[in-house]
Amino acid sequence: MRTFLEQPMRRSDFLKVGLAVAGAFFLCPHLRWERTPLAEAAGETAAHGGGMEETVKVYSVEKKAFVTVGKVVKTDTEWKQMLEFEQYVVTREKGTEEPFSGQYVDTREKGVYRCVCCGNDLFLSDAKYDSGTGWPSFHAPVAEENIRREPGSGPLAVRPEVLCRRCDAHLGHMFPDGPKPTGLRYCINSAALVFIRTESK
Repeated sequence: MRTFLEQPMRRSDFLKVGLAVAGAFFLCPHLRWERTPLAEAAGETAAHGGGMEETVKVYSVEKKAFVTVGKVVKTDTEWKQMLEFEQYVVTREKGTEEPFSGQYVDTREKGVYRCVCCGNDLFLSDAKYDSGTGWPSFHAPVAEENIRREPGSGPLAVRPEVLCRRCDAHLGHMFPDGPKPTGLRYCINSAALVFIRTESK
């Protein structure tokens, strides 16, 4: 006796098998999804943190235009490996360096101050002034889009926290006692910054 597979199939049998396969394909969409290149890519993305990359719009001093860049997100371990001790304490644990101890307190050169964690442009040297407080002080950021402010609470309500828009690094605080034209003082930790000199022409 021949087995089922060894028996010749009639045209009607072919049609029945085809309809059964098509039915399974459309009634079980997860079967189609699991084997597509898009599904494999999504699975790989999920394995590395999941979801689409969050982006932010910031101003680039070099390009003289707003650009869209990805948010920088790292684990605590990765930040510790990347940053020096004081940089980590200030930017990731919201610490504050001692007054007059930072390397940029008395810097007078022309250039741009960037975030030490992600390289985001934060302040121009033209906005820097001597506040006498012992920390680098600026009357305005490169652009409002490059930073964000978190309201203070309790005794700190008058000094909002200043953070990097791209990586959420703690930079310092803002006070309403700065010079014109803004009347604001961005009191920033040197440990949160890296200074890039502007080449003289």
